[in-house]
Amino acid sequence: MAPRGRLIALEGIDGCGKTTQARALAGALGAVLTHEPGATEVGAQLRRLLLAPDSLPPTPRAEALLMAADRAEHVTLVLEPALAAGEWVVTDRYAASTIAYQGYGRGLDPAELAGLVSWAVGGLAADLSVLVDVDVDVAATRLAAAGGRGADRMERLGPEFASRVRQGFLAQAAGDPEHWLVVDGTAVADALTAHIVASVRERLGDAPAAGAGR
Repeated sequence: MAPRGRLIALEGIDGCGKTTQARALAGALGAVLTHEPGATEVGAQLRRLLLAPDSLPPTPRAEALLMAADRAEHVTLVLEPALAAGEWVVTDRYAASTIAYQGYGRGLDPAELAGLVSWAVGGLAADLSVLVDVDVDVAATRLAAAGGRGADRMERLGPEFASRVRQGFLAQAAGDPEHWLVVDGTAVADALTAHIVASVRERLGDAPAAGAGR
C-alpha cells in the first residue's frame, strides 16, 4: 500500500499570483493540481452562485455554507481519493480561505467558521499552506491589468475588503507557523517558484515521483 499523500494549499488575496504558483508547484512535484471553488460537478454550479457577478449575491452566512458545500464535495471526490492513493495534491485555495474571506472579510465569527470548515472536510487539514502575500495595491494593479478576463464578485469588493482578507491570512499564518509558509508574491515568478519548491521539500520531504502536474 502506497504511503498517504500530502496536501499543499496555496492561499492569498485575489491578484496575489497563487494560481500561477500552484500550477508551477504541482508541475515541479508531479502532484495533482486542483482548485476551489468549482473542482467538481456540483462545485462548478456552486461557484457560479458564489462568484458570478450577474447572479444574486448570497448573504454572508449563506456564502459560508455554499463554500463549505463545495469543499465537502472537493474533499470527498478529489482530495481524499488522491491522497489515499499516495499522490501529492496542490490545491489553489482550501480551508484558510473561508476563515479569511467569510470571517475577516465578511465579519463572521472565525471560530464558528473553523468548526463549520472542520466538519465539511471531515478533519482533513493541509500539510502545508503557502501564503503568497502581496500588498492590496499590488493585487489591485494586477487585477486591473487582467481585467479582460472578467472580475468575479469577490474580486470586485474593493481594497478595504481585500485588506481585511489579507489580515485574515496573515493572522492564520502567524498563529500556526509549523503548517504555514509565507512568501513574497512580488518576487520574480520563477525565483518564487524555486523558493516555494525548495521550502516544500524541506518541510515535507520529496514527493513520490517528479513529473508533470496533472
